[in-house]
Amino acid sequence: MNARAVNQLCTRRGMAWVLSMLLALVSLATHPLYAQVDQGAITGTVSDPSGAAVPNATVTVTNVDTGFVLTDRTDSRGTYTFSPIKIGKYSVKVTASGFSTKQQENIQLHVAERATVDIALQVGAEETVVVTTEAPLLQTGDGSTGQVIEAQTIVDTPLNGRNYVFIAQLAAGIAPGNGSRGSGKGDFSANGMRSEQNNFLLDGVDNNVNVVDFFNGASYSVKPPPEALAEFKVQTGAYSAEYGHSAGAVVNVSVKSGTNSIHGSAWEYIRNDAFDIHEWASFGNRVVPKYRQNQFGGTLGFPILKDKLFLFGDVEANRIIFGESSNVSVPTTLMRQGNFSELLDTSKTGNSNPIQLVQPNSGNIATPMSCNGQRNVLCASQINATALKILNMYPVANQSINGRISNNYFSNRNAIDNTTQFDIRADYNATKSDQAFVRASYSDTPGTRAPILGPVLDGGGFGDTGNIVNFSEALAASWTHVFNSSFVNEARFGYNYGHFGFTQPNAANSNLAASIGLGGIPGGTTNGGLPNVSVSGINGFGTPTWTPTDEHQNVPQLPYRH
Repeated sequence: MNARAVNQLCTRRGMAWVLSMLLALVSLATHPLYAQVDQGAITGTVSDPSGAAVPNATVTVTNVDTGFVLTDRTDSRGTYTFSPIKIGKYSVKVTASGFSTKQQENIQLHVAERATVDIALQVGAEETVVVTTEAPLLQTGDGSTGQVIEAQTIVDTPLNGRNYVFIAQLAAGIAPGNGSRGSGKGDFSANGMRSEQNNFLLDGVDNNVNVVDFFNGASYSVKPPPEALAEFKVQTGAYSAEYGHSAGAVVNVSVKSGTNSIHGSAWEYIRNDAFDIHEWASFGNRVVPKYRQNQFGGTLGFPILKDKLFLFGDVEANRIIFGESSNVSVPTTLMRQGNFSELLDTSKTGNSNPIQLVQPNSGNIATPMSCNGQRNVLCASQINATALKILNMYPVANQSINGRISNNYFSNRNAIDNTTQFDIRADYNATKSDQAFVRASYSDTPGTRAPILGPVLDGGGFGDTGNIVNFSEALAASWTHVFNSSFVNEARFGYNYGHFGFTQPNAANSNLAASIGLGGIPGGTTNGGLPNVSVSGINGFGTPTWTPTDEHQNVPQLPYRH
């Protein structure tokens, strides 16, 4: 079967699935229409000069950017409702027999907003009154507490790492998520709730991380760049049951769509330690850790078929190299020969009393270690070959702070974080009764942390040394069908995949421990490397505890609304 046949088959199957969902919902009882998740509603009352209702008036709502047109008539009370409709800029036109036509321009519909646009007609014929000032939009449809952040505000706000989630921290009732694993990526606490109790939505579907420990470092899965967002809304209280994921805030984000005009953007942000003022590093060491970041990308939206089919996409890459420095204790030259007499010198250890070691395997802690009358010295026959091999794998001391033997090694390592991400969205105005969209997102942020003691001994802590996996994919698809003026159905599908993990530098080398003389260490796939060993007086060696970590999430979502 060729690619064209496969695409046709997939299309037919997808259409059949959506149609079956719609037919199944037709039998459900209808109810009043309200703004739905990432979309909104325009409603209002048409009246005459005396304030009386004008029934059976023709109301036409037009999306200015895409040319999509909806038409309905007012009921016996003169009211009309268009819901759900996509966010964007609209105009409302009303015509009625015996009255002049009136058109209201510049209606900006926001995420989850139920905008009220009341129209007062004047008696007359063959005359059109166009109101071009911004329409007063009253949010009376629900009592939720929230704040809408529009596209221009998102782009203009200085953001740490160009992460729009930090803007949410400016809303009322929100504080930074102190102590949260995701606090460095914008996680926040709403009204005293935990950071992990917030609900992140992207184009109306789930965008939450569902692994228990949030090892990816955030509560959300994918994060489009600021230029790709149409707007987002932060709701902190009294929101409706359809947002009932958890008790925290709701961050409801919409990706831009293509329009009848071509629009796009491009950017590059650079940060480099070469531009910084260099100060003396701690302990008199003159090595300045690197920090070099290049964040670049672009967006593009355009029509494929005017008024019908639109495409929007964004892509961003972030390349970061940053230095990690630390002062650790390594064996001195004498210690590598089995001579620990330096521990007896308080000026070198900083202790108030000399450190006297005991004789190995003596069974008596009161037996001082000595060889030929030299205290704290091992005789050659007492030195274990494996221990000596490990001891000599430690890096050589490269500094002395106040003449002491502790913190005698300055480690300066380069860590790497490389992000590649993109979003692509297609919107289709099939008919006056059908609208659909599909959006796919991809985010890959692998990280590398160099071992403190070199590639064999490692010696780092969890997340400090090794390879980090942070990969997410997300899909959203929606089809909205208008059956009649009182029944609109939306079939929507969402899928959120994540792979998050951390592996030690020698994860694939299950024979490493045995090769240096440490037998009986369990190995296996991704469980290679040396065991984690703590050594008094010097930095321990071996792979970090809690490694390897390998976590996956698969979150399908099939919400429907009518």
